[in-house]
Amino acid sequence: MFLDDVVNSGAIPALEMTMRFAGRRQALLAHNIANLDTPNFQPMDVSPRGFQRMLGEAIDRRRARTGGELGRLEWRQTREIRLDARGGMQLRPETPSPGILFHDRNNRDLERMMQDLAENVAVFRIATDLLRNQYSKIHDAIGERV
Repeated sequence: MFLDDVVNSGAIPALEMTMRFAGRRQALLAHNIANLDTPNFQPMDVSPRGFQRMLGEAIDRRRARTGGELGRLEWRQTREIRLDARGGMQLRPETPSPGILFHDRNNRDLERMMQDLAENVAVFRIATDLLRNQYSKIHDAIGERV
C-alpha cells in the first residue's frame, strides 16, 4: 500500500504517461519518414495538444478526487488515444499531416517531419530526466540519505 502511494504520487504518473505517449508517437513519426517516397502514402500523426489536454484533465480530476497529488491518474480515451486490453496506451492517428499534395499523391514535408521528430525526442528526454530525478529522490529517502 505504501509503495503504491509513493509510486502514484506527485509527477511520477504524469511523467510515465508522457514517456509512453512520446515513445509511441516516435514510432509513428519514424514510420512516416520511412515511407516518405512511397506513392499514395499520406503521413499521419496524433495531436500532442490533444494528449496534453487529456493529461491535464486527468490531473485536474485527481486533484478534485484526492485534494492533492496522491492517487492514480485516471485518464479518459480520446479519438486518437485509446486504452488497450491491458490498460496501456494505444495511438490511433487521425490527424493528417499538413503539406502539399505531390503528383504521386504523397503530401510529404520532410522539414516538418524532422521538426516533429526532434520535438518529440526532446519531450521524451525531458520526461525521462524528470522521472529519473523523482526516482532518485525516492532512492535517497529509502537509503536515508540527505
